[in-house]
Amino acid sequence: MKICGVELKGNDAIICVMSRDMGLYDIPRVRVPKLSIDNAGNAEEMQKFQFDFAKLMADYQVEKVVIKGRALKGKFAGGPVGFKLEAAIQLIADLDVEIVSSTMIKNSLAKSQVNIDFRDTGLKKFQEQAFNTVFGYFEQ
Repeated sequence: MKICGVELKGNDAIICVMSRDMGLYDIPRVRVPKLSIDNAGNAEEMQKFQFDFAKLMADYQVEKVVIKGRALKGKFAGGPVGFKLEAAIQLIADLDVEIVSSTMIKNSLAKSQVNIDFRDTGLKKFQEQAFNTVFGYFEQ
């Protein structure tokens, strides 16, 4: 099963695609590590973001998308653009999308029998939370 982990940060959807087959993990090279939007108030840009995200998932045959959840209020609340990007991803037809909590990710990583050092993945440093999201989901 191929899953895409997503961290929404500012105007960016940072992604990490991972698959697991018979207990072996694979992180394929993806042509873009993140998708960005300049003006979330522009409907055409939102539609382009949604189209680009859907195309990327189709090209890499991703079966599920897991998005790292953010707080709705308080000091660590997500910004309004992030919630718009989240909605755009959730509304993509024929794409299974799930929001996972930071607590679930943290608990899954703590209980995991598999220890993957992020530095050995070949991903960029800014993709670490997206990696943790998808890896934590696999390990739950």
